[in-house]
Amino acid sequence: MTPLQPTLTVSTSSRSYPIFIQPGLLAQGGSILASLLPAKRAIVVADEAVWHRYGQVLADSLAAAEFSFHILTVAGGEGSKSYSQLEQLLERALALAPDRQTAVIAFGGGVIGDLAGFAASILLRGLPFVQIPTTLLAMVDSSVGGKTGINSPHGKNLIGSFYQPHAVLIDPTVLTTLPHRQLLAGYAEVVKYGLIADADFFAWLEHHGAAALKDKDLAKLSYIIEKSCAHKATIVGMDEREGGVRALLNFGHTLGHALEAALGYSDALLHGEGVAIGMVFATELSQHLGLIAPELSQQVVKRVRDHLTAVGLPIHHRHLPAAAQDSQSLLTLMAGDKKAVARRLTFVLLDALGHALVQRDVPSADVLALLAVGRVNG
Repeated sequence: MTPLQPTLTVSTSSRSYPIFIQPGLLAQGGSILASLLPAKRAIVVADEAVWHRYGQVLADSLAAAEFSFHILTVAGGEGSKSYSQLEQLLERALALAPDRQTAVIAFGGGVIGDLAGFAASILLRGLPFVQIPTTLLAMVDSSVGGKTGINSPHGKNLIGSFYQPHAVLIDPTVLTTLPHRQLLAGYAEVVKYGLIADADFFAWLEHHGAAALKDKDLAKLSYIIEKSCAHKATIVGMDEREGGVRALLNFGHTLGHALEAALGYSDALLHGEGVAIGMVFATELSQHLGLIAPELSQQVVKRVRDHLTAVGLPIHHRHLPAAAQDSQSLLTLMAGDKKAVARRLTFVLLDALGHALVQRDVPSADVLALLAVGRVNG
């Protein structure tokens, strides 16, 4: 059998690695990884719900490739990105007596990838790591680029490491059983790539995105995933550790992360839903600060709001629980964002559709004024 060729390659200073994107890929996982990993030994860290539905397919493929492997399941949801869950996972993994050629395979959404990746980066001071994402959000964003970590009461993803995987395996077929709300949450990150880097891609999404989500069209979803991963791979290749251009990938995340933290990382607001609200806010802030040409700014804001609304994503925080309505608390959380320096308010903003920049020292009065508008008017 001819070996499957990577769809894309991510090239960074620490490691280059392949991304495979293909419907039905999960059944080939074992054979693909056998040629990429240093040994046929693995610890699979899996979302317990995902393992129940798709675990046998992955287990059969690993067994067919003669892997020796153990399964450690973890509950899904942001609550698992915690000190306590990390400690439990590390101790469970160490009880299996891994050596430095034992791979850690993350099988689930972004929570599992972040948690398992962080564990892999510190177990025995670093084990081989593989991402097999099973949500659209993880496929287009968190599985690529090497960011791993857990949350703190002080904010999201504040404890972690940059640790690139050895490979990313993406099977869009698993999206056909993903709950629609989760699919939408991932789509917010897809829209992000169009807004910060590719106006033509955003226009394509305006015409085809809603149908792709509604019909779970594998051809269109595969295109969306590949296009998104290609954009992220390019940016990560230029800036692996977010010292410059990679910060642009946080478009919409400053307010989004603050809303998540305010709500205790609960199911009241999924990550992608927070990003959607944050992208609208950042676009309106871009207009408010005069960064977008005046003759275009109203149209840009309208297109962003209209498309997110058309697919069913939230564009304001007025209907969120009371904890997400305190503008001053949100401002404090945003000042503690990872991009901020000396707690100066920092946002990724647009100066045109398809082009973004990092804006530091954003006036708090402007942010508070726009938060009040979003709360009242949406």
